Amino acid sequence: MELGNISQPAYGPGPVAPETSTPLLVAMVHGFLQLVQPNDLPIGGCMERGGGAGDGVSGLLGLLIYELGFLVCAAIGLLFIILVPLVGCCFCCCRL
Repeated sequence: MELGNISQPAYGPGPVAPETSTPLLVAMVHGFLQLVQPNDLPIGGCMERGGGAGDGVSGLLGLLIYELGFLVCAAIGLLFIILVPLVGCCFCCCRL
């Protein structure tokens, strides 16, 4: 394995998606992930140690903002898991 010039690295293009038999499904998944989490991972956020007392809190806040799309999707999912059976039970049991 050749390391090349460490002080001046040469970066190539990113990884290419493999060929698949379902390109529409792959495009839908990538579109959803880009919609839910458009930002890059905050490097060093809550992983840093030391510094002031507020560093851990601000790092955690940055990580929560980074994961906000997934948190919203999880909250909507839990809401549907609770509300759909409840509404169904109300329709079945409380018919007029």
